[in-house]
Amino acid sequence: MDLLSDLLSAMRTGQPYAGRTTCRAPWGVRFPVGDTAGCHVVLQGSCWLIPQHGAPVALGVGDVVFTPHGDAHALVDQPGSPTVDFHPDPGDESPISKMIIPGAGATTELLCASYSFDQTRPHPLLHGLPQVVHLPARVGHHSDLRAAVDLLGNELRRPRAGTEAIVPALIDMLLLYVLRAWLEEQSGHALTGWVMALNDPAISTALHHIHRYPGRPWSVEDLAREAGLSRAAFAKRFASTVGQPPLAYLTWWRMTTAARLLRESKAPLSAVAERCGYRSEFAFAKAFKREFGAAPGRYRRQAQPPSGEKPVLPGRQDGRGARG
Repeated sequence: MDLLSDLLSAMRTGQPYAGRTTCRAPWGVRFPVGDTAGCHVVLQGSCWLIPQHGAPVALGVGDVVFTPHGDAHALVDQPGSPTVDFHPDPGDESPISKMIIPGAGATTELLCASYSFDQTRPHPLLHGLPQVVHLPARVGHHSDLRAAVDLLGNELRRPRAGTEAIVPALIDMLLLYVLRAWLEEQSGHALTGWVMALNDPAISTALHHIHRYPGRPWSVEDLAREAGLSRAAFAKRFASTVGQPPLAYLTWWRMTTAARLLRESKAPLSAVAERCGYRSEFAFAKAFKREFGAAPGRYRRQAQPPSGEKPVLPGRQDGRGARG
């Protein structure tokens, strides 16, 4: 399992959805603060993204923007145009939506995707992204991202048999291609944080082992050996790039993995505990409650509510780990 895929599997809660929006000037759509990340692609025409903080961003055909932190933002034909709030129907379980804003002016068509993330435990890579990731359309750049946009756009334009099963996978694909494209564009800059970790063969090797085998009784010496470094050199480099000491990150990943298993599976608590490196359910439950403020059983019940009810995930009461 690669580290970029882990971000998606560990962070996403619930089903992603996407839609095509057709607008005729003057128009504007305002997206409120929330626990969702948004991806917008201009399919026709042009528009502006107005972020919660910072200067407006002009967007043309083929431009992709990603707002990873759930910050409020707006899309408008021109700065100053009137806006309407975007509020999806909470009872609609379809991964597809459609929005039309009538008018007398020029037409803009957008592809918009939304991902619900567990903002109480942001992945370090996601946490390190800027408020707005802007990937301008450039000939010969990110052809795989363009292909994903075309596939998703075609399914939304003309839904057919199987579309509702295909669309969620394509939305996930779109996000991964956006993140990959952004990471590739950082290669010519001074690297910091998780971007540096992903490009450091020693640290990325250690991270791969932690992610793939969270149940192993890892020590700093074991991880240093896998990374091909001395214990002292490894511990220092890991902490400076990842932002946590190796064993602190190991615990973070174990708890993140446990939360995902509790949300998405019916595996018994003993199996979840063993998968995450705990020899007893008691030790696992104590560690989990310390991290999430709720026992594993209660967390599972709230994360897997009866059909039709929205999950309510327990989180820290002190706000630690909240969206940046």
